[in-house]
Amino acid sequence: MTNNEAFENVNEEELFRFLREDEKVSSEKIVAPRYSYWKSVFRVFFKKKSNIFMLVVLVLLLLSAFICPLFMPYDMMENITNPATYNLSPAAAMKYFGGFSFKWMLGSGGMGNSIFYGIFSSARTSLMLAFICAAINMFLGIVLGAVWGYSKKVDAVMLVIYNIVANVPLILLVTVIVYIIGTGFWSLIFSLCVTGWLGIAFFFRTQVMIIRDREYSLASRCLGTPLPRIITKNILPFLTSVIVTILATELPSYISMEVYLSFLGLGLSAELPSLGRMISLAQSAFLIYPWEFWPPVFFASVLTILLYLLGQKLADASDPRTHMM
Repeated sequence: MTNNEAFENVNEEELFRFLREDEKVSSEKIVAPRYSYWKSVFRVFFKKKSNIFMLVVLVLLLLSAFICPLFMPYDMMENITNPATYNLSPAAAMKYFGGFSFKWMLGSGGMGNSIFYGIFSSARTSLMLAFICAAINMFLGIVLGAVWGYSKKVDAVMLVIYNIVANVPLILLVTVIVYIIGTGFWSLIFSLCVTGWLGIAFFFRTQVMIIRDREYSLASRCLGTPLPRIITKNILPFLTSVIVTILATELPSYISMEVYLSFLGLGLSAELPSLGRMISLAQSAFLIYPWEFWPPVFFASVLTILLYLLGQKLADASDPRTHMM
């Protein structure tokens, strides 16, 4: 018997049959593990013990900066009428004020102020400024940079604006703004944000131009998908690791910028404590009274280094290529 004859003798019901409802459901199920992008990111990030250690140290510093001033109020002028409290070493300060005290464990400053209390209050101001500036500039830079890179009409206008503004030194621009509107917390934020987003937007413009003409974006345009939806659904999700990388450099840069501007006398007003102002007030006597200069320098350095390193590690973990098992 040939194969054709055997096939003809097979009953038609044996070849085809209707599936039951329960069989349909089971046949349509795809057996695959559920994938969560951010769960995978954190798994890669927390795999290294060094990342966990740095994160714990950073959290402790942040909590200290925002919680300690609530229980340890800092007043720079509290002993200004008592010259005997000026520039005391830690041992001399604790002896003068009646024994061991956390308040005087780092000595006193040039106006009798507590260095220990001052560091946490100053760090809170510097961190708040950095977080606000980073949030404003990142939001404007990402959104406007995505539109800038996707729309050729916007690109032509923004390139002219960028080429003009980018050639103006930031320190000159901040100086002019400070002299016009005065010093202060929000004045400095305005000075750092008025053009701070432009460099971020230009960077994202380049990244968006690389991926805007891929097949799925062209298909969305052909189907009439609105521009905001194309940007938020097709483009920005592919730039997650890039966004984290930029944020990793932005946060510590604003702390450094505040320290630098306050050191030059262009930062915050005198009544606001900040790490830059503490360093500026102590820089003239750091060889004679090192306990006034090095603690705020050390605190600012540790903060910026930890923020940068953790940001880079998180950026590496957010790269999908690191998620392959």
